[in-house]
Order: sequence, then C-alpha cells, then structure tokens
Amino acid sequence: MINTQADWKKPLAKFARFGIPLLLVGTCALCLAVSWLNWGLVLALPLLAIAVWDFFQTAHSLRRNYPLIARVRWIMEDLRPFARAYVVEGDLEGRPFNHDERALVYARAKGELDVHPFGTELDVYSDEYEWLAHSIAPNNDVPEEWRVTVGTDQCSKPYSAALLNISAMSFGSLSGNAIRALNKGAKAGNFYHDTGEGGLSRHHRREGGDLVWEIGSGYFGCRNKDGSFNADLFRETAALDQVKMVEIKLSQGAKPGHGGVLPSAKVTEEIAEARGVEVGEECVSPAAHSTFSTPIEMLEWAGKLRHLSGGKPIGAKLCIGKPHELFAVIKAMLETGILLDYIVVDGAEGGTGAAPVEFSNRVGMPLREGLILTRNALVGAGLKDKIKLAASGKVHSGAGLAMNIGLGADWCNAARAFMFSLGCVQSMQCHTDRCPTGVATQDPSRQRGLVVEDKWERVARFQGQTLKTLREMVIAMGYDSPWDINPASISERLDSARSKPMDAIYPFLATGELLEDAEGTQYARYWKAAQAHSFQAAA
Repeated sequence: MINTQADWKKPLAKFARFGIPLLLVGTCALCLAVSWLNWGLVLALPLLAIAVWDFFQTAHSLRRNYPLIARVRWIMEDLRPFARAYVVEGDLEGRPFNHDERALVYARAKGELDVHPFGTELDVYSDEYEWLAHSIAPNNDVPEEWRVTVGTDQCSKPYSAALLNISAMSFGSLSGNAIRALNKGAKAGNFYHDTGEGGLSRHHRREGGDLVWEIGSGYFGCRNKDGSFNADLFRETAALDQVKMVEIKLSQGAKPGHGGVLPSAKVTEEIAEARGVEVGEECVSPAAHSTFSTPIEMLEWAGKLRHLSGGKPIGAKLCIGKPHELFAVIKAMLETGILLDYIVVDGAEGGTGAAPVEFSNRVGMPLREGLILTRNALVGAGLKDKIKLAASGKVHSGAGLAMNIGLGADWCNAARAFMFSLGCVQSMQCHTDRCPTGVATQDPSRQRGLVVEDKWERVARFQGQTLKTLREMVIAMGYDSPWDINPASISERLDSARSKPMDAIYPFLATGELLEDAEGTQYARYWKAAQAHSFQAAA
C-alpha cells in the first residue's frame, strides 16, 4: 500500500486525530489560570471527559482513534433514516456497498435487530430486482446447520467447510489486529479463514482458527530468493494442522490478470517474515505463475501440492475471463485423471483493496455469469459430484447465499462483509495506509483502534446470524437443504413489465451433456475451442 497523503495534509490529519482533545486540555488549564474564563469549564470539562472516555474505550475503533470528533458519524447515522428519501447513491460499476447493505452487516455483527419497518425500499419494478420463490407449505424439519465435505477420492484429508467463510485478504493489505480478529472469530464460529496470497503470517497462527492457505504467483511463504516455488518450504507450512486446504490463486475479481507490487518502504519485518522476502525489498507478485504454462502442467503441480501437503484438498480460485480456458482445465482433468478438489469463482465485482479503476470496472466476468459458466462446465463434463464449487463476490446476506447456492455453488466466501464486521466504515483509504478504523493499515497508532478481543465476537456473530437467515429462507422455500434451491426458484425482472425464472434466462446443462451432445450451444463452442495442452483456443 502506497501512502499518497500529501505532505501538507499530514499535520492537519494529526490535528484532527489528537489536536482537538489536546485543545480541550489546554482550554481547561487556561480556565483554571484565568479567573474570568472559569465559565469555560462548564463546556470544556464535559467534552474533555468524553474525549478521554473515547480514547480508552475498546468497542468503537473510530472513537478510539478520533476521540470526540468521531461522534459526528453516529449523529449522522441517527439522522440517516430521515434523509434517506432525499439522498440517492449512484449504482455505478464497482460501486461500494450501499447504506442498507452495510447497516445489515453492522447490525448482525453487533447483535442488534436486523429487521426493517414499512416494507422494502427497493424498486420491485426495477430491472435489477430479483427474488426467491417461497412455498405455501414451509418446511420446519430442517437441520440446524449444514456443512460441505471438500475433497475428491484423491484427497486423504477432506475438510468439512461451513457455508460462509472469510475470503482471501492478505496480511499487509489488512493489519495484524484485523487478521487476528478474523481468525479468532473463525475459530469461535467453526468456519475457515483464507490467508490471501500474502503468506501465512504470525497473526494467522496466533489464534488457531482454520486456514485455507492461498498460493499466488509470488509464492509468498514458499519461494526461493528468485521468486520461484520452493517445495520444501511449502511442505513445512502445509503440514501445519491449522492449514486445512490449499488454494492456487489464478486470478482475483478486483484485478484479474494483473500482478502487484508492494513498495520496499512498506515491507516491514513482519511482512517480510510472512512473505519470505527481505525487509525493505520491493515485493513483486507477477501476473502469471512460473510453475506451469499449460492446463496439464497446472494440474500436475496441483497433484504435487496435494502430495506435499499430506493429502489435503487442493483447489483453484479464479475470476472467469475467456471461457475456453476454464474448459481447457476441465479437459485436462479428464485427460490426466488429476482432479482439483474445489474451485472458487471470484466475481469481477469483488475486491477489498486498491486496484486500477479500469480493471475493477471493465475486466473479468461478474459472479453470476462466472458461477453459472463454471457450474455448467463441471456438470456438463460429469465432474460436479466430485469437485466442489464456491462463490465469492459481494456476498453479505442469507439471500445472497441462497441465490448463489441455487445457481450451483456449494458454499460462499465473503471479504468486504467481514471487514464491515470488524468496523470498516468504507472510507476508501485502503491503499493509503490511513485507514481510520485500523482494519487496512500498518500504522501502529491507527491499528490501536481495532481491539481484537472486542471485534472477533462481531466476526463470529455476523457469520452465525447470516447462516441463521439462510436456514430461515430454506424453511420458507419448503426445501430440506440449501442445495435443493434451483434456478427455477430464483426470478429476475428483465424490465418493468417482464420477469423470468433463472432457468428461462440462462442455459443450465444436464450431467455429461458436454461429453454426449451439446452441439449448437455456446458451451459446445467453448468445449471445442478448449485444449488440455494449451490455454490458447484451438484453431
């Protein structure tokens, strides 16, 4: 993360954080020294008391980092319901979460009521409106919890995953306190925490929660000095009992096909330790992997990782770009017999940190299309019953889980929603190292605002309450499990006069259809263009 704060702004920022409380202290001192200003004590002392309380309390990051002045935010939140009718947020490509989406996460994380009076405020005739079909005969006889067993018969240590987990966010992008709070919440709630590609840090290990170790093109935590993959270092870390699965990151939704650079000034001792680089050395994450260049080579490497890890599930995460490349991986699995244990589809609308605007807005396939495409590729090739499929991209609610599962996902991952549960206020300062809540910064004075012992409970509570809502939706729809939800159960409005169920909008292939007869469909063209020995399209 690069600090882009202008030099002239730094003194102002420090004054905003600490100057006002100090000014109050000075005012009190002056009032005591000058008798004719004694009246000022009536105003100054109560404000000083509030500022001191804010500075030492642990429940609110903003008030802890910005004593007294942060309270303006809570005043505005109280006023927001009255102003909502007059303020319209733009719904642009790559937009941040809106007020209601953030409010839902905050309420669940804090254990507050997440109900809303006077019905929906959504425009039900908007062409963006979609809904789930409930049943006239709800089914109350459903389990309290569902889990997904991840691992093919090539995996000797399958993992039982929750239906909502923490998506990939690296230490370095997030603070050490944020990583610890997320992991401790995951342990308490019995769900997993994806490390992100920045390596498995001391902060990930400290709380003991389940980890999915993500391996990106920089091979952080298992690399040689030249940036190539180091099998011995991988074996050592993958053997940790805390590591439950390994995930090969092919691309991410925020900036698919784009590498990254962590400037040398940002490579601290802790970050260098986690990533396996030198302190103060520029840290480069290439756009492409160096361990493979073809689909078959990728699967051979995945098989090697499974062996080195002692038989743990090995998966891949990607944002879908050229469909024939995904189909090439499917063909390579059929040809070699080497299977991935799971695939995570990351939507182009995803992303928690900074990325080039053009990439965020215009590169990569949105989650819905990517999820359906991957579901059809696995089902059409007869592999869906073996390889599990996860969805990641702006997931924050039980309804979102239900819709993704209905379109083919076995479980979902969320990133931004869990950042909100930590207290993120979406200040959009992730790339500047000036995150006001201590979530996305390495600045110790700002990290101080995020108190792990308070925030981990919110992480666990948000996840649990969201799964509780999913269960209530399954009951309302009359099903036995979330995986009974299907495309016909989900409808989307096409315009103000027409709506259709999903299976009337998108094609959904039958089991083995690609192997038998899919002629004349777009999927048949993708399948024909794919080749196991190359990511290039066949002529």
